[in-house]
Amino acid sequence: MPPRYDDQWIGGRWTASDADGRLVVTDPSTEQPLATVPAGTARDADLAARAAAAAFTGWAGTPVRERAALLRRVVEGMEQRAGRFAEVITAEVGAPARMARQTHVGLSIGMAAHCVETAAFYAFEERVGHSLVVREPAGVAACITPWNTPLLLTVQKILPALAAGCTVVHKPSEITPLHARLLTEVIAEADLPPGVFNMVVGTGGTVGAALVTHPLVDVVSLTGSTRAGREVSARGADGVKRVHLELGGKNASLVLDDADLDAAVRATVDQMLFNSGQTCLQWSRLLVPRDRQDEAVRIAGDAMDGYVTGDPRDPATDLGPLVSAAAHDRVTGYIRRGAAEGGARLVHGGPERPAGLVTGYYVRPTIFADVDPLTTVGQEEIFGPVLCVMPYDDEDEAVRIVNGTRYGLHGAVWSGADDRAVRIARRFRTGLVDVNGGQFNPAAPFGGFKQSGIGRECGTAGLEAFLETKSMQLPQGPGGQVVGPRLRATAPAGPSDPERNDG
Repeated sequence: MPPRYDDQWIGGRWTASDADGRLVVTDPSTEQPLATVPAGTARDADLAARAAAAAFTGWAGTPVRERAALLRRVVEGMEQRAGRFAEVITAEVGAPARMARQTHVGLSIGMAAHCVETAAFYAFEERVGHSLVVREPAGVAACITPWNTPLLLTVQKILPALAAGCTVVHKPSEITPLHARLLTEVIAEADLPPGVFNMVVGTGGTVGAALVTHPLVDVVSLTGSTRAGREVSARGADGVKRVHLELGGKNASLVLDDADLDAAVRATVDQMLFNSGQTCLQWSRLLVPRDRQDEAVRIAGDAMDGYVTGDPRDPATDLGPLVSAAAHDRVTGYIRRGAAEGGARLVHGGPERPAGLVTGYYVRPTIFADVDPLTTVGQEEIFGPVLCVMPYDDEDEAVRIVNGTRYGLHGAVWSGADDRAVRIARRFRTGLVDVNGGQFNPAAPFGGFKQSGIGRECGTAGLEAFLETKSMQLPQGPGGQVVGPRLRATAPAGPSDPERNDG
């Protein structure tokens, strides 16, 4: 029998849920149950929000260096359990073992450490003329996270929130809650004060809605679909809550006529197939010069054929299953629609199961060519291993295609000249653009334009998402000099400075 969990982490202890219903966590590679968890209730959410509110004053008043020291224990605990985190993510997400270790877990630990150090050296106050401007914790933060890269997107929210001095209620996806239980165990061992961190499993319609509308919740941070973002925005409006949204994307990889086509196409396929295409950053549209489309399609097909699809626990596997039956049905439905409605030509893969895989939510890597940018597959986020190749005739047309969706999250430009690529990247209406394979930078702001979101995560911007700004106008003496308490320096102090910004 799979393990049965009946509790939520509330107020510093595992607390029995009053839920009557159960949620089954399924292994997407075997379609067998991994565990059952409570279908959390509005009462669970209320208890968690009240516990977070009760702990807020004490945690907000804790010096930053002390908060950072406690959160470094969380990072150390993640490092010590890295292997176990990888096993859990392979089991509940379907991520291949190597990818789970190196990216899902490795990048998460690096992100967590970076979040803590960003807060440790942040200038929480500064002098602006005769004013003292201070940045203070925003309050109780409800952090609602998705299933696709769950550990990374969880630490990307809760570590900055906690480091800023907010208290947190975390609602993980009900599809992948097991990593969240493991992370909660790590946080419990770090001895944060009771109520500073709380975790409630449940559906978005019940637990998520209760948190978003709760009068004691001050900030809502969601990563999810654009549909979910609209619902959260509408529900949070009554309470005039601060809402941060990281939503979907229909991201374009633009290959210019002077680029190394082979390298650019293969890099695009590799990025597109990460996590079986289940990422908001996925480059699902490949734009190439019209006279090189056939060559690009051939290169992309060759690259896809080099991927091994199968059991995510097998070290040889590159591509695992989609996360659920619903995800499988959605993605294969898009493939069938793309092939049937016209405006796109199915040239690789298709909706049928990969050969030899009769169990599990597997989808064949698929390519559409000659994709009209206004078709369904050219406009909508498919969230699976589906690449749409779009030919263009000149730079201006290419940029119009890039910007011609409701999304604006991520993109890429490939050129033989960096300055040309940067010039084109400036024309993208997206929050993040990779230039000639530039690597992800956790210190740089991350977020989207248009319906890809509101606000920014990562780096200083990610910390400031959980801070409020207060201005104190100080009295001035007869000569105009400021009188009153000594002000701290505006620049972050170095690690050896005992007076560093303790906010």
